[in-house]
Amino acid sequence: MKHIVVLTGAGISAESGIPTFRDSGGLWEGFKVEEVATPEGWAKNPKLVLDFYNQRRKKALDVKPNRGHEILVELETHFNVTIVTQNVDNLHERAGSSNVVHLHGSLFESRSTGDETLVYPIQGWELNWGDMCEKGFQLRPNIVWFGELVPMIEVAADYASQADIFLVVGTSMVVYPAAGLINYVRYDVPKFVVDPKLPDINYIRNLEMIQDKASTGLARLKPKLLELS
Repeated sequence: MKHIVVLTGAGISAESGIPTFRDSGGLWEGFKVEEVATPEGWAKNPKLVLDFYNQRRKKALDVKPNRGHEILVELETHFNVTIVTQNVDNLHERAGSSNVVHLHGSLFESRSTGDETLVYPIQGWELNWGDMCEKGFQLRPNIVWFGELVPMIEVAADYASQADIFLVVGTSMVVYPAAGLINYVRYDVPKFVVDPKLPDINYIRNLEMIQDKASTGLARLKPKLLELS
């Protein structure tokens, strides 16, 4: 089976009802990004940050995967599919994707503030002040905040370098290092971008761009992909 690697971003989750940064004027649900998605914001007001992610988690549990997620699952019948997602929700997993790499962490995991190797699943939607790891340190959302390293980027780059087909779905290609993954793909590999706002990456070889949202764009692209299988 050929290996399809798919980089997904906020656009595919937006169709399920999860708001994006880029469509909200620099605010996320009324909060400045610096307040709720940076180490400085956590240090200043951890209870605010915990509550913010509790509400995002609760919202994520109320929405469902959309047709875009489902098409990526259907491709597993014909391809080895790896999803590399910038999204912190679990919609790919809930749709049925079997190999998902979360670049920016997971909304449904907590991490020790004293030992970052200690990661725990979050049952339900609440993570509260006073919830501790086994070593007695406060737990924080296992999210890669702005200004933090992206520990899974090397894994994702390795997948990109092995891709037989590379897809970019629902991302503006402006957030690094994720946006740079396409540069790890071999020049002769077919590449496809699906997004309503097409990025300026015309320097990339063997590239086809589909100006459409994830669900309908992937529906248009699926027959072409099957021809490549």
